[in-house]
Amino acid sequence: MRSYHLDSGAGLAGLTIRDHPDPVPRAGQVVVAVRAASLSFRELMIARGDYVLPVKPDVVPVSDGAGDIVSVGPGVGSRRIGERVTATLFPSWQDGPFGIEHLPQRGGSLDGMLTERAVVDEDALVPVPGHLSYEEAATLPCAAVTAWNAVTGADGLRPGQTVVTQGSGGVSLFALQFAKTLGARVIATTSGPEKAARLLGLGADEVIDYRAVPDWPARVRELTGGRGADRVIDVAGLLEQSLKAVAVAGHVACVGFVSDTAPPLDARTLFASGATVRAVAVGSRAQFLAMNRAVEVNDLHPVIDRVFPFDQAHDAYRYYASGKAFGKVVITV
Repeated sequence: MRSYHLDSGAGLAGLTIRDHPDPVPRAGQVVVAVRAASLSFRELMIARGDYVLPVKPDVVPVSDGAGDIVSVGPGVGSRRIGERVTATLFPSWQDGPFGIEHLPQRGGSLDGMLTERAVVDEDALVPVPGHLSYEEAATLPCAAVTAWNAVTGADGLRPGQTVVTQGSGGVSLFALQFAKTLGARVIATTSGPEKAARLLGLGADEVIDYRAVPDWPARVRELTGGRGADRVIDVAGLLEQSLKAVAVAGHVACVGFVSDTAPPLDARTLFASGATVRAVAVGSRAQFLAMNRAVEVNDLHPVIDRVFPFDQAHDAYRYYASGKAFGKVVITV
């Protein structure tokens, strides 16, 4: 079998591929033949060396992947050979609130999915929805679960409420799809007419081009009769603007800081908004399973921009880093 390896901070030049013996599962483990993996922004942070969680030396990178079980270790009872599965990003986080005990994460402090064979604990596995391909299923563990948590967590979203999504990355597109499924109105922001048209095609009710309308929070308020959005999914670290766009006592789900120039937050803006700001760290296995039920019942399909073969992983990383993708970038194994 072959695996890619990377030292955090080494950049793409440090992404190397090596041969290994086929792994043997221990008690409670299975071996997954990985069929596809997908990139998230955390993978770029790990390559650059600025990821917020620990990364072990010579890690097998990439948290997200899907495949089928090819062998099982002693004591495995709930999984079977041939079953199509994905794996949770935080293997020990089964349910409830996130805690420091759940910090070990796939593709960081634990080996990830950019490999032909991955050893995974039985209780970290999640079955693949039947209507999804391996490529589609590989996009779920990080971006989709994060979006599900952002949309449904902390009192959840109610039909008729308004959600603001930012841009056309994986989390934002999943959030748009989930919010529409739950009966919400979605206002999406983006950077041009072509992307605006595609967002409308995915179900966005309104799209704001933030290049043409730099004060997009004011436009959100116009579109909501001065009230503001009930929930803002902030993927860019633009908390000052998000708080100006959210309704009094609304909810801002802070997913990350994909912007290199995220401004500091003025505490007066936070206080004046009366809003809740919640940091979202992906989600638990229970949330993953709930999300998959919604994906299957509503026949949802992830948005994939481009697929690269395993031997072109460097090209996949470079394309993802370019910011050109509308949706997920996938590597087939």
